[in-house]
Amino acid sequence: MIKFYHFVASQKMPTLSAQLSWSHYDELLKLDDINQINYYIKIAKEFNLSVRELRQRVKNKEYERIDNKTKLKLISKEQNQVEDFIKNPIIINNVNHYDVISEKVLQKIIMEDIVHFLKELGNSFCFIANEYKIKIGNSYNYIDLLLYNIDFNCYVVIELKISQLKKEHIGQIEIYMNYIDKHLKKTSQNTTIGIIICKKDNKYIMEYCSDNRILSKEYELII
Repeated sequence: MIKFYHFVASQKMPTLSAQLSWSHYDELLKLDDINQINYYIKIAKEFNLSVRELRQRVKNKEYERIDNKTKLKLISKEQNQVEDFIKNPIIINNVNHYDVISEKVLQKIIMEDIVHFLKELGNSFCFIANEYKIKIGNSYNYIDLLLYNIDFNCYVVIELKISQLKKEHIGQIEIYMNYIDKHLKKTSQNTTIGIIICKKDNKYIMEYCSDNRILSKEYELII
């Protein structure tokens, strides 16, 4: 109770206890970092999280998995971008305990708990299709996952890789993004972004990627 009093006083928010239940704050006051507490208060209110849901997000170290630039934006209350709340690594629930992981199996695992996956990406992501079929020249290609972000009004192309990030992955997803921009995107919509979800990132390749619409994130399978 003393810690709660000091927290309310430090935030200059006398009505704080009315915004969430005492049980929510009881969970959060176990944390030491005030910025971390404020982050979980923010998402608990935005997404109407139950105490159990909030506890799970804390357990999954969601705050620790967002970019440091995003944490600074939260402190300074700057406007966020679509990529700010994408976690790294992205936790993927392997609910059926698959032993052998291929890109097809990884996609299957994601589809078995697509709601959790979308939450890992952040706010307002919506599922459109997996194995989205496109035709480039005389050959058909398949986008692993095609999503849409409502808040940022843009398509999101997801490519899954079970290896370390390679330079050819950049070229592949860029072609897919440009295809979506040419054939699906309306003039009122923002340009498509691409996320390569890989087993291991490669900061050197990303350093020389000139397309700032492309992001790379690692994944972690949990049971």
